[in-house]
Amino acid sequence: MRAPTSRASVSFIFTTILLDCLGIGIIVPTLPDVVRRLAHDPTIINDFYGYFMASYAVMQFFASPLLGSLSDRYGRRPVLLVSLLGAGLDYLMMAFAPNLVVLFIGRMISGLTGASMTVATAYIADVSDDSNRSANFGLIGAAFGVGFIAGPMIGGLLGTMGPTVPFIGAAVLNLANFAFGYFVLPESLPPEARKIPAHGVFSKGELLKINPIKSLFKILRPSAVLPLIVAYALMMLSGQVHPSVFVLYTEAKFQWTSVQVGLALSLVGVSAVIVQGFVTRILVPRLGENRALKVGLVIEATGYICYALVAAPWMVYMTIAYSAMAGIGMPSLRALISKDTPSEHQGELQGSLISIASLMAVFAPLIYTQTFDWALKSNGGLPVGLPYFVAATVAGISLTLVLLRARKMP
Repeated sequence: MRAPTSRASVSFIFTTILLDCLGIGIIVPTLPDVVRRLAHDPTIINDFYGYFMASYAVMQFFASPLLGSLSDRYGRRPVLLVSLLGAGLDYLMMAFAPNLVVLFIGRMISGLTGASMTVATAYIADVSDDSNRSANFGLIGAAFGVGFIAGPMIGGLLGTMGPTVPFIGAAVLNLANFAFGYFVLPESLPPEARKIPAHGVFSKGELLKINPIKSLFKILRPSAVLPLIVAYALMMLSGQVHPSVFVLYTEAKFQWTSVQVGLALSLVGVSAVIVQGFVTRILVPRLGENRALKVGLVIEATGYICYALVAAPWMVYMTIAYSAMAGIGMPSLRALISKDTPSEHQGELQGSLISIASLMAVFAPLIYTQTFDWALKSNGGLPVGLPYFVAATVAGISLTLVLLRARKMP
């Protein structure tokens, strides 16, 4: 039996996903300043910034299937409410962290609570039917778009009042949403539909099902689609260069403030929405998926080179506009991978791609912040834009794999 839906419950889920995306973006422009408040060595600041970004992704990678499974057992409502309450308290803990260790722990907790997006998506599935499913899931995409565009801008503006203010703002938003959900949100999963075992703990079989590593081993087996899977992983790795070092890079090269960083990152989000929401629908059918993928990768690689070489702030904005066109590549690649995968394995495929993206979000901050450190320590021997040269190289390898695969095809 499907749970009754209401405008209030769907609005709550939309707000939950929006706040999660806002929470990610809202603290990015000022996170280096928060670290700087607790440490003064530039190397430590850059290293810990990378650790913070990676730890969030690690927790997302492992916690998403776990929270989803817990919500299957005990209902969506309690898991969502506990996650929102935890997120609100966690942002406060990070705002007033007395040292880097507490800040690091807070960042890991935020990754755990942010994994509730899996549960929010399951809630939408529970309360949707054929008449409103597309519209309800469309709200999820809208929440992602609005959150990632508005988050950095709001964070930059709040950061002018102090580096901890964006954290306090994120805490207030999450606690307000918790209060709203506590009084308004009904449970979407009826008791008879829950998977409640008699033993009360996860069995060995259940643990295997929620283990995200297992699906990776299956998808990385030798197959005709493996080169595209590897190309996808490399594209996800190169695409993480902005979240990893954009704030550090623009601060070091142009002495940008949190407002300038937030505005630029918001422009990245707006450009991505325009290209993937509108331009892709026009260009990809005309170019074909194979050609669109190659064009997208060429633009991506050359765009990162442009980021590495920009000599003035206005060039950053020009590069953002140019690089956005690389957005035609990823939808084309996912379409090609999907075409080469049997229909009965599509669900497993999409879950595995999400796992790969999560893993790349773990490795990328460590790689790019370390290369940024090397550039700073070289005292001019290496360009400060070195992480973007690395990202361009990764995108180039991805392009090479795609070209080699095309050459082998009949």
